[in-house]
Amino acid sequence: MQGIDVGRLIEQAPLSSLHKKIIVACAILLVVDGYDVFIYGAVLPRLMDEWGLSPTEAGSLASWALFGMMGGALFFGPLGDRIGRKTCITLCFTLFSASTFLNGFVTTPLTFGLLRFAAGLGCGGLMPNAVALTNEYAPKRIRSTLVALMFSGYAVGGMVAAGLAIYLLPAFGWPSMFFAAAVPLVCLPLILRALPESIGFLIRKGDTETARAHLRQLAPEANLPADAPLEYHEAKGASTSVGELFRQGRALGTFAMWLSFFCCLLMVYGLSSWLPKLMVSAGYSLGSSLSFLLALSFGGMFGAISGGRLADRFGLPRVVMAYFALGSACLMLLGLNSPMPVLYLLIFIAGAGTTGTQILLYACVAEFYTLSVRSTGLGWASGMGRVGAIVGPMLGGVLLSAQLPMGWNFVAFAVPGFISVAATALFTLSLRRQTTATATPAPDTPAPDTPERALTA
Repeated sequence: MQGIDVGRLIEQAPLSSLHKKIIVACAILLVVDGYDVFIYGAVLPRLMDEWGLSPTEAGSLASWALFGMMGGALFFGPLGDRIGRKTCITLCFTLFSASTFLNGFVTTPLTFGLLRFAAGLGCGGLMPNAVALTNEYAPKRIRSTLVALMFSGYAVGGMVAAGLAIYLLPAFGWPSMFFAAAVPLVCLPLILRALPESIGFLIRKGDTETARAHLRQLAPEANLPADAPLEYHEAKGASTSVGELFRQGRALGTFAMWLSFFCCLLMVYGLSSWLPKLMVSAGYSLGSSLSFLLALSFGGMFGAISGGRLADRFGLPRVVMAYFALGSACLMLLGLNSPMPVLYLLIFIAGAGTTGTQILLYACVAEFYTLSVRSTGLGWASGMGRVGAIVGPMLGGVLLSAQLPMGWNFVAFAVPGFISVAATALFTLSLRRQTTATATPAPDTPAPDTPERALTA
């Protein structure tokens, strides 16, 4: 009996209730992830005053969580390819929510840093698995839009952090920001009920009944024969080794994405950690400075959603390059003495070109790699980005200690965005070469081995 091409069925499926459940569930998970990331920038001015931290010490303290994120991405990304996306998501979400909650009880920078490291492990591992899971269920025609919608929860988390800080910090102090992490942890069982496991992973492990049930939810009108074998095309050998990221013409694209992630996350985490403090140093009140962080997060959400829609029409790399260039240009203009409405607009667009573009980069990587190495590719790209995330807060501390004119601080954060434009252009070149090499075998020679094989159950 002819098998069912699962990949094609998913690509051509109409938007279903299961798609909506996955988007909403993963978005909620990333709201908490984004909250955990932006919370440090919101409480940083209070921590520096209470613990007497210098700018350099504060930047180093921020890096504890970022080292954890790098380790979490590199460990939990490949682990998701082995034990399943949903299992990894559950582990990571529990780890960073519990660690963040406990951080509200600490009284010393050392204990604070250790718990931030543990929370970072969970944050770093959640992203690649959530993106991979959403990408594998999304129809091809709207894949970028759905991944961007899901990932916009990350920017919403930043908005929640900034919004809560405006009200909680004056009334209850900085620990209350960390205690709030207990709320989503209690809701985790409800979130997981809406989240299915990857169909490709289920087929690989022989759980065809669950896979068929998910397929019927995706395409209820497909009338799938109960005894027809399921076929899922994935990378040859089904290896989760990092070496697979450099085979089949992917080396240039892999390195280019790593550089883009490094530069992008340097800007995202540098700005999220230091924007309120930079604005306080420029003479704005703490309340106004937190509202700037809110505008940055709003811009990230807008950039993710609008970028996803544009990417489905014009292609992800083109939109990523345009957003990087526009966001970096606005960052450079922040150093000028602009009226308040213009300042908010520039920060909003900068958020779209940094946090919003980070979300689109994840979508680029998810489409670049096949099923068997998708979480591995996302994990390593995210891990390389976390190196930039570590550098960003440290760079902000050095710049603030140097007491440079305000404009030069923002120029320093804008330069990596222009580097990312060039790196994404190299990624586009690699993608075209890979597509051409696969699609056009040389004449009078046998067709090359296909880079995919059918996984049948």
